[in-house]
Amino acid sequence: MDLVGKIAFILGLVVSVAGGVGIDVPMTGLALAVLGLVVGALNISGVEVQGFLLAAIALGVASNNLEAIPAVGAHLSGIIGNLVTFLGAAVLVVSAKSLLASAKD
Repeated sequence: MDLVGKIAFILGLVVSVAGGVGIDVPMTGLALAVLGLVVGALNISGVEVQGFLLAAIALGVASNNLEAIPAVGAHLSGIIGNLVTFLGAAVLVVSAKSLLASAKD
């Protein structure tokens, strides 16, 4: 399972960058969401939860005004937008796992 999680993470990054720079990836959003669910379920656990959730929030906040950067802003905005989609699905799983663990205590 560890290998599956690593592959899903790498594929998520590749699809995010490819889609962000304009390469046509069929059903990009769905692919990123499914990969994000896999990453959230298999890769993030225990002590990583708080840092992962904080990083996902920071990425979402940082993605707002990237188009203002000349020449590369549109590409950066596309890449970060895809990463937010990818990580958003992972955040849902990690948050649910964290809430369930809290409820058990």
